[in-house]
Formats: sequence, C-alpha cells, structure tokens
Amino acid sequence: MDLAIDHHTARVLLEWQVELGATEAVLDAPLNRYEAPEKQVQDKALSKAQPATLVLAPEVDAVQVARQAARGAKDLVGLRAALETFDYCELKLGAKKLVFGDGNPEGRVMIIGEAPGRDEDSQGRPFVGRAGQLLDRMLGSINMGRSTQLSKDSVYITNVLPWRPPQNRDPKPEEIAMLTPFLERHVEIVAPDVLVLMGNISCQAVLGRRGISRLRGHWFEALGSPVLPMFHPAFLLRRPAAKREAWADLLSLKAKLETAV
Repeated sequence: MDLAIDHHTARVLLEWQVELGATEAVLDAPLNRYEAPEKQVQDKALSKAQPATLVLAPEVDAVQVARQAARGAKDLVGLRAALETFDYCELKLGAKKLVFGDGNPEGRVMIIGEAPGRDEDSQGRPFVGRAGQLLDRMLGSINMGRSTQLSKDSVYITNVLPWRPPQNRDPKPEEIAMLTPFLERHVEIVAPDVLVLMGNISCQAVLGRRGISRLRGHWFEALGSPVLPMFHPAFLLRRPAAKREAWADLLSLKAKLETAV
C-alpha cells in the first residue's frame, strides 16, 4: 500500500500532533520494537538520553533575497527566471506550475489579482477559471481584453502570488512580504498607465491597506501609477448584487484612460 503524502498534508498532520502535545520525537526514525532486538532498542534509547549539541543554520532574510533577485531582472523573461529559482517560499513546493502573467505587456492597464486557484495552477495562467471568465466579460463590456490586438485596448494580468496556496487559503503575511519585491519589479517593467487591484490581498500588497468595500470606487497612487481597487470576480460570483458597483468601477476605469495623456 502506498502511504506517500504530499508536503502540505504532512505539515497539517505534524501541526495536529503538536497541538496534541507531541512536541518531541523519541527517536530520529520510526522503530518497530516488535522486530528490533532488545539490545538495539536499549542502545537507541540510551543514545537519545545523551546531551546533544544543536547546530542551527543561519537565518536567511527571504525578503532581502527577493529584493536582490527582483532588482537583477532586466525584463519579464529575467523576472520569471528569478521567480523560478526563488526557493524561500513554501508555496512553491505544493504548486504544480508557476503562474506568472497573461495578456499584452504593452497594454495600458495592468490587473493584479490575489493568487492562483486550481485552474490557474493547472494551466500556469492567471484568471482562467470561472472568475477569469467573468473578468474577460467585464473587460469586454468596455471593449478591452487580454487578447485584444491593439495595445491601447489590451490588458496585462498577474497576481500577488505566483504559486497556489493549499486549499485556496488566504496568503500569509510573510508570503506576501517575500513576493512583493517581485510584484513591484513586475509593475516597474510593464510600466502600465493604470493599475487595477482585484480584491483585498492585492490592495494589501500594493497599498498596504485592506477593506475592499471601502477602497473600491476610489483612485489612489502607488508604484508610479494611478490605482483603482475593484471587487475580485470571485466575490462577484458569490455576490451578484455587487456587479452594479463593479460596472461603475469599469466606467471609471474607461474614463480615466480616455483622459490620461
């Protein structure tokens, strides 16, 4: 029988045992005491009783490593390569694919979502599930889209996190912190006329604020661009009544682009 489990399941099981009070292992490896000779059992138990010196690896500042890696990226190809070699985020261990970006980098609008879901993790592209299909229809209502040929009407899409969190949980603050330098460099390279932040996580990463119901409908400045927070399409699928506010935000976006130089 195959007893192999994935990284995230193993971690959940370990955390459950810690909550029960099992905070210290008796041996370094499992031992079948019915098969092991009695002397071997005694020797292993005695060896565990001897004092040991614990050598800790030096702590690594993952955020600083991310900043250095992001600064070294000259273009989107280099930035993607920097993310692919960044090994300090545990989300990478459980994800199938890196979800980097989609659409036209020459477009005037850059949309920043929160994190990949199951469909995005499978395809390696942001916003391809039900929420992504709704986003495409929303953009189409103002004659814009990720596949639009003219750059003035096209958009570029990415996420705060390039890897899917397990069970689609919210990203942890430390995960956002270590991946924000890559996001900031992403925006710097694309240099959009307008940033659209979809949902609370992207607002937290870019504006340092949450509360999308209060933030949406208002314009801000961040990362060198005008910024418009909007409801995430996944939220609109759960709360169809909020589509009225989303339509108002889309009209505000269109008016901003028409008046921008």
